[in-house]
Amino acid sequence: MTQEEIKRHRVESVLKEIIPEALATLDDARINSLLVTDVVCSRGRSDAKVYLDKSFLNEAEQREALKQLRMVAGYIQNHCKQSEGWFKAPRFTFEFDEQLEKQSRMEELFKQIAARKKGADNES
Repeated sequence: MTQEEIKRHRVESVLKEIIPEALATLDDARINSLLVTDVVCSRGRSDAKVYLDKSFLNEAEQREALKQLRMVAGYIQNHCKQSEGWFKAPRFTFEFDEQLEKQSRMEELFKQIAARKKGADNES
């Protein structure tokens, strides 16, 4: 792992902690309780994708939350700069994390396969 990758991972880790703090300070109930599942910074750490948990939101609420997050992205960026003493913080783009759904779907498929295999073994 190069020095640049180590710095990027460190920034991502710090942002995973700071962004939920910044969200919690907002008065908007739609976004102040969102869970940050991951943060991925670009190579130069000038941009960062923030992945959020969408478990408790329907599609309309997700669209509204993303709209609100785009509006407060500058505030979150300033919060991160001030709390860490950084000269600049990455520009944030927000997305809802699809990985959790994919993972639970795969687990369900594995359970179905195991149940079929068990059923086939019992018939033999």
